[in-house]
Amino acid sequence: MLLNLMASLNSLFVMFFFMYFLLTSLAVPLIECSNSTKLHRRWVGPSGHRLITVDVSGFGDFQSVQAAVDSVPVDNTETILIQISPGCYIEKVVVPASKPYITFQGAGRDVTVIEWHDRASDRGQDGQQLRTYHSASVSVFANYFSARNISFKNTAPAPMPGMEGWQAVAFRISGDKAYFSGCGFYGAQDTLCDDAGRHYFKECYIEGSIDFIFGNGRSMYKDCELHSIATEFGSIAAQDRKTPYEKTGFAFVRCRVTGTGPLYVGRAMGQYSRIVFSYTYFDDVVAHGGWDDWDHVNNKNKTVFFGVYSCWGPGIAAVRGVSWARELDYDSAHPFLAKSFVNGRHWIAPSDA
Repeated sequence: MLLNLMASLNSLFVMFFFMYFLLTSLAVPLIECSNSTKLHRRWVGPSGHRLITVDVSGFGDFQSVQAAVDSVPVDNTETILIQISPGCYIEKVVVPASKPYITFQGAGRDVTVIEWHDRASDRGQDGQQLRTYHSASVSVFANYFSARNISFKNTAPAPMPGMEGWQAVAFRISGDKAYFSGCGFYGAQDTLCDDAGRHYFKECYIEGSIDFIFGNGRSMYKDCELHSIATEFGSIAAQDRKTPYEKTGFAFVRCRVTGTGPLYVGRAMGQYSRIVFSYTYFDDVVAHGGWDDWDHVNNKNKTVFFGVYSCWGPGIAAVRGVSWARELDYDSAHPFLAKSFVNGRHWIAPSDA
């Protein structure tokens, strides 16, 4: 009987060894190694580089930014650097979703500018009103877009509070994993449409009057200046998170709030709006109460996440003006302090963060 048991165990061992050998043999093509005798995983990111120059005076490959974008093939797989010389490019620009991996490189935000003047109430080519999102001077729907040292403007005049149809977007970002460094965004109502996707803004200047950063993006603003040009009343950020399960929100880290007021620092555009200011300086421009729940009827003050951590300046007392804007401790603020808030470790270089 003992011999029979040993024979059975021996058969099981042989069968197990055979199955292990078969499975590991099939798995070999998935192994990622460096020598020539083993296979690599296929890289699915951009392969190759292309430089396109734009000069308003005619000394580049193109005179307009849109013409440069149009020259990029659909389903682009290269890293495209569009180098834009100093000048004012008066045009409406769209980067479609089919053209990822594009960078707009200016010569400095004070000298390289793309501008247009549409408002939400203006008519498009189809005769219909553009509405807010389509008023943008520059719209980006592609993933992996970046912009450096360039400004985007909407030159439509600033409206008085309560005026309808005067929303005028300078820049709309609707693609995922977008990076901005040293850029300027100039407008009045609804300057920067932070629409959808993960975005990182570093050392940028953003100017406006009413909700001049708005949308449902999942974005970090680091070392940025948020400058108000409000004359009677204004607001910085209106965030549109609609459910508690969305990971969206605006995280402002080491920013400066300057300009004219009074203005709210955040408004509950969505039922679960999420806005956090950390290590941020507030000039004496903040309205009494600091925050606004948008419509005063949907009890958003019970569902929003508005937070402040280690902020300072003459306006900080007003920022803490309502009970539903939380004074965070380090543990609760930490998720909003690092680029991991936008999963940046996977797509932002350490030197860029």
